[in-house]
Amino acid sequence: QLTTKLGLKDPYIVQLGRFLKQTFLNFDLGTSYQSNRSVSVQVMTRLPYTLKITFISVLLSIIFGIPLGVIAATHQYSWQDNVSIFTSLFFVSMPGFWFALLMVMLFSLKLGWLPSQGVSDWKCYIMPCISVAIGGVASIARQTRSSMLEVIRQDYITTARAKGQREMIVVYNHALKNALIPIITVIGNNVAVMMGGSMIAEMIFSVPGVGLYMLSAISARDYPAVRGGVLIISICFSVVILLTDIVYALVDPRIRSQFKNS
Repeated sequence: QLTTKLGLKDPYIVQLGRFLKQTFLNFDLGTSYQSNRSVSVQVMTRLPYTLKITFISVLLSIIFGIPLGVIAATHQYSWQDNVSIFTSLFFVSMPGFWFALLMVMLFSLKLGWLPSQGVSDWKCYIMPCISVAIGGVASIARQTRSSMLEVIRQDYITTARAKGQREMIVVYNHALKNALIPIITVIGNNVAVMMGGSMIAEMIFSVPGVGLYMLSAISARDYPAVRGGVLIISICFSVVILLTDIVYALVDPRIRSQFKNS
């Protein structure tokens, strides 16, 4: 009776058509097998927690990753460059979930500075965001260093220095501005990675986000909940990719001129 009620006896094409109509025309993601509640309501209730962790993590990776890469590029083969490369390799090689568990042991169990779970206070977001952001800091720093090393060898950088511009202006107004396109691409890709990382962080720190909801649904074989969570995360990532392309045009005048000419 339940199989008939859920329409699982219908042909695959019929089930797919019903799902597409129900999802994209009626905006209904179905009903959870486990809780017997609307998946749309549950996902949208939990989505702000996931987006908050992802946004803060991306922001932290940009704030720390770009200056780290710039310092490494402007001090090539120096101790600053070596420290930057070592830090990036260390962070990119460290699993985020393992780093999260270490932070729980240190800051929650031993020192008692930060709460180990929940979202009752702003302090609850510190460890989840740091554990998700460390990989992004490393990848952005490495890409920034690589892009900056290509740009600072260009003739217009030499010309800017010959005109007597301060080194800070040369680095940030001329070099970094022209090295941003590959960095923006890495930042856009990191959003997807950090969304996946936030799901693991939600499980470790008991944050009631989409990740924890999906992992619980996978364990219970709650297929509508899994399908709804994957769909919402995919839509969020597609929007981020679209925004990344728009930022390209804002950063690079040559891309804007191509659109104007077309």
